[in-house]
Amino acid sequence: MQYLRFVKSNLRFLGFGYLIAFISTFGQTFYIAMYSGELRAAFDLSHGDFGNIYAIGTLSSGMLLIWVGKLIDRIDLRIYSLLLCAGMALACAVMSFAQGVVMLTIAIFLLRITGQGLLSQAATVTMARYFDDFSRGRAVSLAALGFPTGQALFPAISVVVLVWLPWRDAWLASAVALITVIPPLLLCLLKGHGARHVAFLERAGGLKDRAATAARRQWTRTQVLRDARFFLAMIAMMSTAFIITGLNLHQVHLVESKGWELSIYASSFAIYAVCQVGISVVTGMLVDRYGAIWITPFYMLPLVGATFVIAGFDSPLAIFAFMALAGTTGGAGATIVSTIWVELYGALHLGSIKAMVAGIQVISSALGPAVFGWLIDGGVSIEAISVVCGVYAFGGCVLLAALFRPRLLTFWRA
Repeated sequence: MQYLRFVKSNLRFLGFGYLIAFISTFGQTFYIAMYSGELRAAFDLSHGDFGNIYAIGTLSSGMLLIWVGKLIDRIDLRIYSLLLCAGMALACAVMSFAQGVVMLTIAIFLLRITGQGLLSQAATVTMARYFDDFSRGRAVSLAALGFPTGQALFPAISVVVLVWLPWRDAWLASAVALITVIPPLLLCLLKGHGARHVAFLERAGGLKDRAATAARRQWTRTQVLRDARFFLAMIAMMSTAFIITGLNLHQVHLVESKGWELSIYASSFAIYAVCQVGISVVTGMLVDRYGAIWITPFYMLPLVGATFVIAGFDSPLAIFAFMALAGTTGGAGATIVSTIWVELYGALHLGSIKAMVAGIQVISSALGPAVFGWLIDGGVSIEAISVVCGVYAFGGCVLLAALFRPRLLTFWRA
């Protein structure tokens, strides 16, 4: 009952976070990958060529995101969200009209910085910033449900759409919807945000006390850059974006090498979404009760299992096991990676800090497709790639435990 009361009393603002998380799907790897066959055919690209183009666009967006993402700390959220919506519409339009490799790279860059980058960042930053320590986890987890909703709906829809529309028309229709339908919804959901922001500033220390607050708990980005924990944690957390993005972008090669049907793989994203939804909600409640730091070392363990499923099984049923395990890590990570920084560094400069996190994750998601593409073109099997990825993810779990739960690594001592 308490959970339902929380949702009811914050339904409008939670709906805003959910909506922008949902529309970020246009720039997510798994959705762009649904068109990878059409794109490679239209532009005469190999798997490695497409991976390189995707890496260039994504890597560029990640680097720029580190600087552009901090604007959420400075611009009114209502204006900021409309700008992001317009940017995503522009990205879809550029993809629709792209002619040549250069325009394709620009389109991917725009899709990645608006969708994977700025919209995803805004969805979680706003929830983590404007809710307190006792409700932040639930707010982030509920808004983050927009991600699995997109993962459940968009791949299946794209399979149907491509039967009736050329791929360019599908992207153009998306641009039209983003510029006409979404902006009024965003403004409606952000009604009363001015008062919410004033309350946040008062809770964070107020304008007069900002300097003292920052010195005590509200870290600036410069201070975070001097903290070794941040960089060590990011080395571990990068594994999720690296692995899942790499596998999803090359999903056509994955299903072909395994003898699976692409339609089955596309439909299995619903399993990913269901697991992501359930685990995200549970993780949000655990974060509110125990804190994100307590849970962090464990959330990537299912991803380890997911990689070994790909490595060890050829049955089509392995698709669903992989998606369930990967979705578990995705659901937990969507909440943890957005809340742990508030617990470590405070909420006042969260946009700038989360911009660095998002930028590094986007860069990681650029490296995954490129590395996977090079290895595939070099004749390395998808099974061997998956084993190495599993070892990396497990090493990340150990590193996070060493940083935040060192007693876990000394359990054998009696």
